[in-house]
Amino acid sequence: MKSLWFAAPVLALAALGGCVTPVGPVQVTRFHADDVTPLGKGTISIEPAPGTDGNSIEWQTYKSAVMRQLQLIGYTEASPGAGNQVAWMKLSRTTYQPQSSSSPVSVGLGGSTGSYGSGVGLGVGINLSPKPKEQISTELSVSIRDRASSAVLWEGRASFTVTSSSPLAGTALAAPKMSEALFQNFPGQSGETIEVK
Repeated sequence: MKSLWFAAPVLALAALGGCVTPVGPVQVTRFHADDVTPLGKGTISIEPAPGTDGNSIEWQTYKSAVMRQLQLIGYTEASPGAGNQVAWMKLSRTTYQPQSSSSPVSVGLGGSTGSYGSGVGLGVGINLSPKPKEQISTELSVSIRDRASSAVLWEGRASFTVTSSSPLAGTALAAPKMSEALFQNFPGQSGETIEVK
């Protein structure tokens, strides 16, 4: 006798797949020169890294957040083109749509035999989970250099990815979070990648 079964467990698991993804930590990697004594003192200005648009509202918002951190570690803000040191800053934001990891429909066929005869069962699972949410990936890079010699004293990179519906997808909240993570325990362990939650 043939029967058609809708696999309830498959539907339940599919529904769980639609749960909100938690905000991941900020990934931070830093490098610095052997001599760190020039860091965290004197005057510094933040300027766009080569090839960077320093006039965008996003870049200016991150600039303010980064300068706050630089002041907290001992620097005094200088006007652009001035200062003992210069912090080249680069910001990139990428939006992408993740692909679903499962097929929308799955079919399973099973059979059994016993003393009361044989049977064949057909199971159909329908994935009802919504399309994955759009993701926004943000990367903030800062390179601190001696202005006179252009020697790199310190450089760091912070990045994280959130859904487009996350409050942290907006620049106003993301800028201070990423800047604080980037300069946490400055200058940091050279070459080490850490996660800041």
